[in-house]
Amino acid sequence: MLTTRFVNGAPNWVDVGTPDLDGALSFYGGLFGWQFRSAGPDAGGYGFFQLDGRTVAGGMPTGPEQGPPAWTVYFRSEDAQDTAALAEQAHGGVLFRPVDVRGEGHMAILADRARVPFGVWQPGRTEGVDMANEPGALCWVELYTADVAAAAAFYHRVLGLETSGVPLPGGTYTCVNAGGAGEGEMFGGMVPLADDPAEAEAGPYWLPYFEVDDTDAVAEKARRLGGTVRVPPSTLEGVGRMARIADPYGARFAVITSASPPG
Repeated sequence: MLTTRFVNGAPNWVDVGTPDLDGALSFYGGLFGWQFRSAGPDAGGYGFFQLDGRTVAGGMPTGPEQGPPAWTVYFRSEDAQDTAALAEQAHGGVLFRPVDVRGEGHMAILADRARVPFGVWQPGRTEGVDMANEPGALCWVELYTADVAAAAAFYHRVLGLETSGVPLPGGTYTCVNAGGAGEGEMFGGMVPLADDPAEAEAGPYWLPYFEVDDTDAVAEKARRLGGTVRVPPSTLEGVGRMARIADPYGARFAVITSASPPG
């Protein structure tokens, strides 16, 4: 379960890059009830999506030179410089070298061996998001990849992540937890692209999940707000009811009404 008791290797931040920050705020505000607080005039337009005064995500305006609109998942690191070096040694890459974010922490954008972008956040004054596993907040992350074994080896070397197989209807799901945290602290999974036609064409990426009270209602609202329901609501026994969505600019995410009450 993803919580705000962050440990090294666990997700502790998520943000969206979009060509239209005002439009994204309109979409996500209408969908989740988020409000936006700017990080200040010298932050390049970056700011924080908040729910009841608590930060759930970040957002920033991006251009074509920075890639397509997308959500980025960040993982906690004790030392962003060391983690970036490990990514290079493991045949990944460094897309944005570690930088101090005004004393709030150090961040970097890295890439795994399949060139899937992900972030690392070394906490300073800011540990991470204020909410997790609650309606409107991040609750799970999922890597779609062509080679689960290679991805598991990469993230184990770079972030210390551990994987385990969990039987589900239709096969075995590869769950992920922080090193030493145990399977009870699973926060995500890895899925073979070949097993999911909806993702195979789009290519590998990290997909964030947000908890919601009613997946069907949120999916319908996403359509009305200009988004796209990429995979319609479906129920996985013992897990919950989920849907995969793209915002009006193409940034992909998922929503889930968990089978067990959040928290």
